[in-house]
Amino acid sequence: MDEQELCNLSLRELSEMLRKREVASADVTRRVLDRIRRLNPRLRAYITVLEDSAIAAAQRADGEIASGRWRGPLHGVPVAVKDLCWTRGVRTTCSSSVLRDWRPESSATVVTRLENAGAVLLGKLNLTEFAVAWYSPEFPPPLNPWNSSVWPGASSSGSGVATAAGLCFGSIGTDTGGSIRFPSASNGIVGLKPTWGRVSRYGVFPLGESLDHIGPMARSVADAALMLTAIAGHDPADDTSLRAPVEDYAGALDRGVKGIRVGIDEKYIGEASADVATAVLTAARAIEKLGARIVKVAIPDTDASLTAWTTLCAAETLAAHAEFYPKRAAEYGAGFRSFLELGTRVRGCDYADAHMARERFANLFQPVFDDADVIACPSMPFTSIPADAIAPDAGAFTGPNPLLRYTAPFNLSRNPTLSLPCGAGAPPPSLQLVGRRLGEATLIQVGSAFERATEWHRQHPDCG
Repeated sequence: MDEQELCNLSLRELSEMLRKREVASADVTRRVLDRIRRLNPRLRAYITVLEDSAIAAAQRADGEIASGRWRGPLHGVPVAVKDLCWTRGVRTTCSSSVLRDWRPESSATVVTRLENAGAVLLGKLNLTEFAVAWYSPEFPPPLNPWNSSVWPGASSSGSGVATAAGLCFGSIGTDTGGSIRFPSASNGIVGLKPTWGRVSRYGVFPLGESLDHIGPMARSVADAALMLTAIAGHDPADDTSLRAPVEDYAGALDRGVKGIRVGIDEKYIGEASADVATAVLTAARAIEKLGARIVKVAIPDTDASLTAWTTLCAAETLAAHAEFYPKRAAEYGAGFRSFLELGTRVRGCDYADAHMARERFANLFQPVFDDADVIACPSMPFTSIPADAIAPDAGAFTGPNPLLRYTAPFNLSRNPTLSLPCGAGAPPPSLQLVGRRLGEATLIQVGSAFERATEWHRQHPDCG
């Protein structure tokens, strides 16, 4: 199997080969590290590559699997995490000069759970500075492997690029207003934003704590389901993590969609570009042909919630940086510093008004699921945008930002979402499925059925 074929395998496909000992984790890991060594100087997906520890972990995995101690589907699989996740003794920069040499004394729960599942940690992935919209001058942005002139998404851009380019078999992203969905859509991969609190936030540097979600990014819905199984569940170290039992996500993959109600708001979908809207509606009809039922729904107006998102996020970001700002303000990049400055202008009454706008939207949105099991809509308003399209400072976020229309409302409402390719393109258009709170299994059920009936998720960029 040549490098391109190997590195484009799905996580699930590789997992089966490792379990049957058709390939060795150490060999796969070395070959992926070779690919990183060759492509990362151009794509800039990784900030830190952990060659020695990755090979050692892969060798341990091979020994355990050979002796019958298979830990599960991630055992021996090379993965990577966003450099917002603490890793004990390993540089964790958050892509900022402020933390350029920081080495945490403990690991994030999500990292520990991946390691306990036997995954091989390849390294730490690039992102926008502290996970908003702008890059630090010290950490140049990743390049979209489909087209270097196209935006790679934000903020989990390194996760999107590495997963699409075959530099890992799955990755961890975080999402406060779209940061799993934007890079998943922009790089033609699958991204799963779980219900808020479904995955522990312990050890993940916060952006807006009441908005932050942690989830998997992968090359198929099945891969995302397997990763979510490993990282989901209550964590005593995170008092906001949910105690609800973790569902059988892998078991949802083959249930089909007979009787599932897919909600469509054509007016809401129509606010996207014509090509995206057409692709989403076509995908919904394809799901209907598999046995689902299309129902009309009405998404509550999102304008007030988008304004509320900026107020809440800016204020909570300022709180997260109290240790560093303003005393180290000069060390931040200009874009992120402008967002902190925006936070200083949020008054208590502004935050209270934004909180109530959030509650109103969330409470109006949940009853939509009385009539539908999932909602289908775009992941982004456009298939792609130019790499330099993001304004250089926070001014563009002071009012309702159209880029956030399909993402931020579901951070405010805390509903889970699943983004997946739904058409041809470079990158392809992306379908977003939105579910009830703790409805990840239903999203996986629908997304998996769509993937089995289509080939869109098998498109890969030609990285050379």
